[in-house]
Amino acid sequence: MTNKPTAIDLFCGAGGLSEGLRQAGFDVLAGNDFDKHAGSTFAATHPSAKFIGGSIRDLSATDFLEVTGLKPGDLDCLAGGPPCQGYSVYNHQRGMHDERSHLFREYLRIVEGLRPKWLVMENVTGIMSAGEGEAFQSVLAGIKSLGYHVEAKILRAEDYGIPQERRRVVFIGNRVGLPILWPEKTHGEGLKPFTTIRDALSDLPLLQNGEDRGVERYRREPNSEYQQELRIGSDKVHNHSASRLGSINIERMAFIPQGGSWRDIPVDLLPAGMKRAKRSDHTKRYGRMRWEGLSCTVLTKCDIHWGAYIHPDQDRSITVREAARIQSFPDWFHFKGPRTDQFVQVGNAVPPMLGRRIGEAVLEASVATTAVKLQAIG
Repeated sequence: MTNKPTAIDLFCGAGGLSEGLRQAGFDVLAGNDFDKHAGSTFAATHPSAKFIGGSIRDLSATDFLEVTGLKPGDLDCLAGGPPCQGYSVYNHQRGMHDERSHLFREYLRIVEGLRPKWLVMENVTGIMSAGEGEAFQSVLAGIKSLGYHVEAKILRAEDYGIPQERRRVVFIGNRVGLPILWPEKTHGEGLKPFTTIRDALSDLPLLQNGEDRGVERYRREPNSEYQQELRIGSDKVHNHSASRLGSINIERMAFIPQGGSWRDIPVDLLPAGMKRAKRSDHTKRYGRMRWEGLSCTVLTKCDIHWGAYIHPDQDRSITVREAARIQSFPDWFHFKGPRTDQFVQVGNAVPPMLGRRIGEAVLEASVATTAVKLQAIG
């Protein structure tokens, strides 16, 4: 049995949250997801964990206890992010009628069976307004009904050194009477400067539109702390191939400067549906990243029609590796399956660097409480 605090990750996807918890000091024992390609990535990048494939609806707490050798109450932390599409602002039919909006109940069912000391659940901010707040209140009430003290907070990825504007609601709870601590911001005003796109991507190989040169060496030595950290354990670049965009999109990109968007494209070159758009609409569409700026939220499809996913100075969309860098995945973390599925895995993930900060806060609460008790005894 491990001497480290233990964790299990439900709806684990490729394992972004798991990787963050591992970096914080947890031993991740198991993960579950319905997506087979994400499962292949998780299994390859978490060799000491057991991947359990299939729908959570078909699994019980006993299944996780059997593969980990734990008993109810042994597990230190149950993590997970139930699929968020039912709550996402990008889903214009979002709401409680979407069956994905109820998967958090499956998470709570496993919580009840495993009785972990701590739980961590992550979701999109849309959960707070979906069903006029019904989903958010249901999650809180459900966790409390199982005997947990729980708090929820919106965390911004960029505040923790991740080069991306990303907002997520995080629920942290425990049933062992410990305080809930939140990770302190490390970047922003009065702190370290935000990590930029240059900090994240400038050492990666150059690519033309549609080019796939396979596994390559880095373009140059790391020129930021962020690059240095993510390159630990890797000497080559994987998952770095450019999607092939049509000639009309290449023509459009020629007019878009760094920080620009569809507004910089001549009207006669715009897609038909956008020629009638208001200048205030579609603010991120056909956006080109700025070297000195942050990325917009990495989604499951880094399509230039969706957001600002054009490389700062190469006329192409960003690659899976570039999206993974923006999400703070280490370079040794290789994604399995077709490229479209790799983008889904990256976009659905909790940035590992954010997961690490959350895991450290959970462990800090335990250590701080123990220290106070020992001081009182002394």
